[in-house]
Amino acid sequence: MAGCGELLIAQLEFYWDFHLWPRLQGLTDEEYLWEPAEGAWSVRPDESGRSVLEQDDPAPEPPPLTTIAWRLVRIGVGCFAIRHSAFFGDGSVPDDADMFDPRHVPADLPGTAADGLAFLEHWYSRWREAIRGLDEEALNQPLGPKGAFFANDTMLGLIAHINRETIHHGGEICLLRDLYRAGFGEKRPTVEGSEGRAGV
Repeated sequence: MAGCGELLIAQLEFYWDFHLWPRLQGLTDEEYLWEPAEGAWSVRPDESGRSVLEQDDPAPEPPPLTTIAWRLVRIGVGCFAIRHSAFFGDGSVPDDADMFDPRHVPADLPGTAADGLAFLEHWYSRWREAIRGLDEEALNQPLGPKGAFFANDTMLGLIAHINRETIHHGGEICLLRDLYRAGFGEKRPTVEGSEGRAGV
C-alpha cells in the first residue's frame, strides 16, 4: 500500500502528465501575454529591461485579473523554484533565507511563451526529482526555520500545499486558454451598464 508521500507525489505527476502539460502545448506569445481585462497583472520588463512578476503586497481586494504569463510564472516561481531553492538548493542563497525570501526568486523570468514553458518544465522537474528522493522519515520531518511561519509543518504538508496551488493556478491557465480560443482575445467584452469598463 502506497504511503502518503507516494500518493501526493503521484497526484502531482498525474496532474502534470495528463492535465496541465498537455494543455499548455501550442501556447503563443500573443496568448501568453493576452490581458483579459484592463489593469491585469502580467510579466513585464522593469526599468532595467528585466522581466518581473507584477504584484502588490498586500494584494488589493479584489486582486486584478492576470495573464497566462502571470499564472504560469507564479507556478514556476511560487510553487517550484523558491521551494526547491530553499530546501534543496545549491548553496547560492544564504542559509538563513527562509522559503519566502526573495533571494530564492530566479533572476530571469520568462517574457515569451516558449521561455515560459521551458522555465515551468525546468522547475517542475527539479522539484519533482527532489521530493522523489525523500524517504518517509524526511517527508515527515518538520520544515524548521526555512519554513518560516510554517516551521512546525512537515515536508508532506508542504507538498500537499504545492499540489493545491499548482492545480489551482493550472486550472486558471486552462480557463484563460479556453476564453482566448473562444474569441475573447480578439475583443474584450464589457459588462452591460458599465461602458468603458472591461470585464470577463
